[in-house]
Amino acid sequence: MTLAPWDYIWLPFSPHVFPDLFTPTWVASLLLLIGLVVIYNVRTRALHRHAPFLDLYEWLLWTGLTVFGLLLTASLFAFDLIIVIIISAIGLTTMAWVRFVRFPPIIDAYEHRLAKQRYFTKTKFARPEATIRPKTARRSRRRR
Repeated sequence: MTLAPWDYIWLPFSPHVFPDLFTPTWVASLLLLIGLVVIYNVRTRALHRHAPFLDLYEWLLWTGLTVFGLLLTASLFAFDLIIVIIISAIGLTTMAWVRFVRFPPIIDAYEHRLAKQRYFTKTKFARPEATIRPKTARRSRRRR
């Protein structure tokens, strides 16, 4: 280190200036981007009937595509280190907010609604007579 720490944030994010930070950043961004797309495809197929979970994974997908795509772009075009730090901080904070603040109440309300539906279905069909259709009085039809 030949400069003060605050002077490094205005240097371009390249392998020549930051050799120990550059490669792990773009490799991790690429792997996380690929992993995010795979997880999105697997989980949305498994939970295709549960809208709140689909919304959660869609939010995470688009946030992750934005963050990791911008990090790859910043690495490719050698943006200043401050830009890379800002992208990482805002993007990862947004992903954490989506996962741990925005969607838990929505998912909890959805699970309560499902439990209520299961309970009412169970009580509705608890008696055997509930599943048997009552016979209606047959009327004789006359042909004209």
